[in-house]
Amino acid sequence: MGGPEVERLIELLAKLPGLGPRSARRAALRLLQQPETRMLPLAVALAEAARAVRPCGQCGNLDSRDPCTICADHNRDHTLVCVVEGVGDLWALERAHVHRGLYHVLGGTLSALAGTRPEDLNVAPLLARLAEGGVAEVILALGATVDGATTAHWLTERLQPFEVTISRIAHGMPIGGALDVLDDGTLAAALRARRPL
Repeated sequence: MGGPEVERLIELLAKLPGLGPRSARRAALRLLQQPETRMLPLAVALAEAARAVRPCGQCGNLDSRDPCTICADHNRDHTLVCVVEGVGDLWALERAHVHRGLYHVLGGTLSALAGTRPEDLNVAPLLARLAEGGVAEVILALGATVDGATTAHWLTERLQPFEVTISRIAHGMPIGGALDVLDDGTLAAALRARRPL
């Protein structure tokens, strides 16, 4: 293969989620075959993003503005705050156009295995926002995992002193899912979350 520059490019690309060594080699080859139209614009975009993008001081979203574009949008429902584990979850909800309120990114979930403690989570800005008033409901949109459930329970206790409704997203049967392929926890959550027709 190529020299150390090519090997370094492949090594860095292979660290990206979803890219293993083979996919990284293919991506590197495509970039190197057309450096003027593929590689150089990517390098400029990466440098600009590294320079400009930072976490929002209010919600933790990644943006070049602070407050971020979502927090600064006056057309959104500022009485509704959706708490998510990470920025990827926020982006997924935005992509689906299902939430028109604001967000708060925790930056993880409590985990004894990973060593994530309460002080490691980005909770203080959320509590400060609630103390200012104006928020009517906090939606806990955390994963249906043991760590997600533990974090939701812990966070619910912290939010109790504030006069806000605390809700949690539903868990259970996915659209298009078949019962015989679902795990026991998902089936149990689906049965517990049943509604009358």
